[in-house]
Amino acid sequence: MGGAVSAGEDNDELIDNLKEAQYIRTELVEQAFRAIDRADYYLEEFKDNAYKDLAWKHGNIHLSAPCIYSEVMEALDLQPGLSFLNLGSGTGYLSSMVGLILGPFGVNHGVELHSDVIEYAKQKLDFFIKTSDSFDKFEFCEPSFVIGNCLEISPDCTQYDRVYCGAGVQKEHEDYMKNLLKVGGILVMPLEEKLTKITRTGPSAWETKKILAVSFAPLIQPNHTDSGKSRLVHLPPVAVRSLQDLARIAIRGTLKKLIHEEALSGAGNGLRSPPRFKRRRLRRRRMETIVFLDKEVFASRISSPSDDNNNSEDMEEERLEEEESKPSELKPEPPVNFLREKVLSLPLPDPLKYYLLYYREK
Repeated sequence: MGGAVSAGEDNDELIDNLKEAQYIRTELVEQAFRAIDRADYYLEEFKDNAYKDLAWKHGNIHLSAPCIYSEVMEALDLQPGLSFLNLGSGTGYLSSMVGLILGPFGVNHGVELHSDVIEYAKQKLDFFIKTSDSFDKFEFCEPSFVIGNCLEISPDCTQYDRVYCGAGVQKEHEDYMKNLLKVGGILVMPLEEKLTKITRTGPSAWETKKILAVSFAPLIQPNHTDSGKSRLVHLPPVAVRSLQDLARIAIRGTLKKLIHEEALSGAGNGLRSPPRFKRRRLRRRRMETIVFLDKEVFASRISSPSDDNNNSEDMEEERLEEEESKPSELKPEPPVNFLREKVLSLPLPDPLKYYLLYYREK
């Protein structure tokens, strides 16, 4: 489902629209959404649809609509250092955004039914770490994905601070989902056609809030036909960080502080902080009509007589507005990744530099 906001021309404009419609309401959630380009999680031939507020499905690969993910992120009330479990983790898009907020001392686990989707998610995660400058602006809690049915999680697994389920939960599984939470934890899931937030306020006390109407495919029930026995899903252990990892986190944090101080003081070759967000280009929009067909969502434009007459005028208006808003100078260069530049300038052996950059390619 989706279609709550207008399509954007790029990731930033999509986020602008979500903010304007009050789907994104907090700075932490906004930063996470801007840091990861939604189009990076699409197959190449479908990227033209990445900035529409619509769900996307291709085979087993699925992304919920941006308005759904933003409501989920806001409802989870994420904070650094929390533990998070994503049931039906899919492409890893949501898990990666959550990881930007959890930071290096959080826990970020996902359970996914399909092995091909887990492989896809790992590829996208690797691409983000190796190529995205946003990765260096955050302390990241890298997600770990395991294969299995999320209704077969081992009963001896640890409980989590935050849990999200990305499929429709049948009423008979509500208590099962609640028991995955620590006291004080928050569970967000589609329950009886409503995106629902459940807070565990005590060992057997809960607060429930309905957020919005949604339509999700239901959870797939476990299949026990082979042996008649359940295939338990064992989640990754909550491991203590190695001394090597802690050293890398501390060094990168120190370098970021140094770069920030240099930017504020104007020292260090006159470093300046790049503009936080791009200037939004205002233009006339026509709302899309959302068509529901057998729980699939399509977008189509329904023209009116005035649309045909004004189409060329609107295009000319937009062209003139764009030309007027263009600065006289040449196209600006992409922002400099100051952390990467700083690490590469250090008098250290190359292997150590690349370790500090998480083995990113040159």
